[in-house]
Amino acid sequence: MSAFTYDLTLAGLSIGSAAALTGIGLIVTYRATGVLNFAHGAIAMVCAYVLRQCVVGWGWPLWLGSMVTLLFLAPGIGVALERFVFRPLAVLGGDPAQTLVASIGVFVLLVGGAALVWGQGARDDAPELVSADPWGQLAVVLVLATGVGAVIRWTRFGRELRAVVDDRQLAVLGGVDADRVASAGWAFGSFTAGLTGVLLAPSVRLDPYGLPLLVMEVVAVAVAARMRSLPVAVVVALGIGVGQSQLTRFHLPGWEGELLQAADANLFVVALLVAALALPGLGSRDALPRTATARVATPPGAWIVAGVLFLLPLGFAGSDLHTSVQVPALGVVLLSLVVVTGRGGQLALGQAAYAGLGALFTALLAAGRFPLLPRLPELAALAVAVLLVAPLGLLTGWPAISRHGLSLALATFAVGVGVSRFVFAQPYATSGLSLTRPSGFDGDRAYYVLELALLATALLTAHALRRGRTGRALAALRDHEQGASASGVQVPSLKLLAFVAGAALAALGGGMLGMGVRAFDPSAYDPVRGLLWFAAVVVLGADSTLGALAAAALLVGLDAGARGGVAAALIGVLAVCVGRFPGGPYEALRTVAGRLRPQRRARLTALGVRARRKLRAVSVPGPAVQTVRAGSTAGVRAGVARQAEPDAGRTSGARSLRGRAPGSGQRGESGANTPAHKGVERPAQPDAGSGHATEPGQRSNPAEPTPRDPAPATPIENAHPPHKAPPPRPTPTSGPALLPRPRTTSPLLTAHTLHARYGGFTALDGVDLVVRAGQVTAVVGPNGAGKSTLFHCLAGTVRPARGQVRLGGRDITRLAAHARTRLGIARTFQQLAVFPSLTVAENVRVGAEQGRVTEPGAVERALRLFGLDGDVRSLPAADLPTGTLRRVELARAFAGGPRVLLLDEPAAGLDTAEVTALTLVLRALAAEGIALLVVEHDLDLVADLADVVHVMAAGRIVSSGPPDRVLDAPGTHEATRETPA
Repeated sequence: MSAFTYDLTLAGLSIGSAAALTGIGLIVTYRATGVLNFAHGAIAMVCAYVLRQCVVGWGWPLWLGSMVTLLFLAPGIGVALERFVFRPLAVLGGDPAQTLVASIGVFVLLVGGAALVWGQGARDDAPELVSADPWGQLAVVLVLATGVGAVIRWTRFGRELRAVVDDRQLAVLGGVDADRVASAGWAFGSFTAGLTGVLLAPSVRLDPYGLPLLVMEVVAVAVAARMRSLPVAVVVALGIGVGQSQLTRFHLPGWEGELLQAADANLFVVALLVAALALPGLGSRDALPRTATARVATPPGAWIVAGVLFLLPLGFAGSDLHTSVQVPALGVVLLSLVVVTGRGGQLALGQAAYAGLGALFTALLAAGRFPLLPRLPELAALAVAVLLVAPLGLLTGWPAISRHGLSLALATFAVGVGVSRFVFAQPYATSGLSLTRPSGFDGDRAYYVLELALLATALLTAHALRRGRTGRALAALRDHEQGASASGVQVPSLKLLAFVAGAALAALGGGMLGMGVRAFDPSAYDPVRGLLWFAAVVVLGADSTLGALAAAALLVGLDAGARGGVAAALIGVLAVCVGRFPGGPYEALRTVAGRLRPQRRARLTALGVRARRKLRAVSVPGPAVQTVRAGSTAGVRAGVARQAEPDAGRTSGARSLRGRAPGSGQRGESGANTPAHKGVERPAQPDAGSGHATEPGQRSNPAEPTPRDPAPATPIENAHPPHKAPPPRPTPTSGPALLPRPRTTSPLLTAHTLHARYGGFTALDGVDLVVRAGQVTAVVGPNGAGKSTLFHCLAGTVRPARGQVRLGGRDITRLAAHARTRLGIARTFQQLAVFPSLTVAENVRVGAEQGRVTEPGAVERALRLFGLDGDVRSLPAADLPTGTLRRVELARAFAGGPRVLLLDEPAAGLDTAEVTALTLVLRALAAEGIALLVVEHDLDLVADLADVVHVMAAGRIVSSGPPDRVLDAPGTHEATRETPA
């Protein structure tokens, strides 16, 4: 090995060692808490600044400053973040989207705080903790990796750590102190972040923006190791570091040499792109947290106030007017995040790249330097730039089709970093560029008028994508992607539309920003600034166009009128609050304001006081009333005792797979003397208008709505009291007004020899199934029998390894779920799949629109059939009880005009009266010719509802036939018994 190669290898080992430290810290934090810490680079930057302050600023010895920084400050930051930011999120369930927003908020907060304290200028006098010789750094990395690996693999703490990551709540029930494990993980991760920053600071310029981004670029090391393997992370980091150093020996002429030089300086960025776009993803949840995407109610007159405020700068002059020019342009950029993130629910962290490309393409087109295109006037250049950038939205839109949650966030972040490093930072693309304003709009005031016109155009575009059929489809995609696909929404196409429209709006705003400052400034479109924009939109209302405008005014105003870093620090605090408070910062402010507002008590007049005295005198209870009250109290206590002993009085004849007790008031109960499949004994009288059971002898008040279900009772619910035996199946003339369908028993949906495997487990082993029109077909069986897999194969969410699924005579095995929905296959979910940000009527309308139903009355018919045509139709679905939401989901499926209804445990979470009403509705649907397939655990409900029952076990159908024959067959209960969890 030559001396030159040896020196390059040593340099590469030095770079790789720092990257390996970052990978180790990210992996340990992720394995201990399940959080991908986007603030890792910011913690490294803060620790590097603090060490410099101690040694250079205050004159401390290096060993003392290093000890304070690495042994106290860095772990202390981690413990504080775990205790005050991420522990509340873990208690609430650890939603990856919420933790992502919180970690980005911490990142922005630390970056803004560093800029506020130490300024935005770069420092090159950071103290050197370890000599430039890479062997010391490599030794530190190897010792840390070995020690951490040994602790995780062979110690009790390591076992507890793995248990907490797998299932925090189950680990707590097993006696593990999850908070202690998470605190230790955060402390160690922050320690490695601080060590990384201290080691990197002497070799790079220390500034609040550059060092955090440099550290986050090497997140590819942890992603390549699948956030699990420390040895893989160390080897990948060292390999990339050495490879990056070895590339410096090659020199090529022309643009090839410039591209090679760019790759040489940014090989970790290339690795990040490959890891984020090519390797399997990390996360599974797609939507942002509910508080981040909830539509904030716009106060009356808010748009009038906003319009007046945006017109005020026309009266400004000088620097105030010049600063105000940036607000409409930035507002257009943030509107792109409203479209992609707020309405589409996609985690987009790379919008700054599209804004920068819009400014760059506008400058190149106006200067005549864009390949194959002539020089264009500035306005035409801006329009063409938007058209050129819009298709580039596929760079992030295409990965979004198959990626969700953290994986999508990393992919969009990687694209933003890649564009910044390989385009904006390269002289061949940006050298000598200047950007002028359009002719006639050279002055600040005239250009501001032009910006207002373009902003109005962008607002109309965003409004069009938030309203109507497309807006409802985007909201459905955001709220529940699988539910949207099951409703007929073309999810891949809609994701691409959101990203392309977002790229176009970002390009328009970026071009406006460049024209405003008359130059292309690459630092204005830095990926760190993109994270700041994302956080600002989320905290001020991701689905609010008014919130985007407020965020733009806030960012520009604080940057211009306050010390640098104030805007980032404020946005960071608000972003942390999104995760800290379940209701978000808006809800926190409303709560505080409500508590501080003085309460005004109503006072009675003299006449009211005399009337109250008379009423009190009349309402004094006598002995008989007191006896009744005492008896009621005893009855309540007896009811509580019955709830405390759910197994009391259970009979062997009850066929509920869940093992509920007879008489407990839950679905699937049967009396002790009633055959299990001969109907359900309902000892409780339903409350009129609410569908809830009341105790015998208890009076119900129909005028008083119950909090469980605000919807009025449907005609079907009132057809007969739940305590009576169900009537025979209704004929089409006696049932409700449904879509006219012929009554037939011909095969409609068939499955032929379906096989499906998950790894080495066989879920389906040659299943044949026929679902006939006008019949209710039920599939029962224990957990792991293959029921859900069969259901998903029929619905299109799982593709079988072998076999066919046919609808009528058409093979639909390879069709996606939304395509099957439009052919007439609708489904519901065991876990409710409604769209909480839409109203009840809008939920149902999504099913009709995406199912291509053209009949005007389809939505109203579905609402009437399921008792949703009252005041409940205009209520948001977010706060409705389970019984109502079940009806909403069924109404949405029915509104699409299905030929086949696939129902996955449709009675889950319903009480006795609601199950009775649901049974009547399903019978009426079957009587109208719809084919129903029901997967259900409650054998009483199956016996009362189904025409044909199939029993599954071990991936096969072991028994089929009428319910009275199949369910009464010897051994059926044992074959279908649900195994305990």
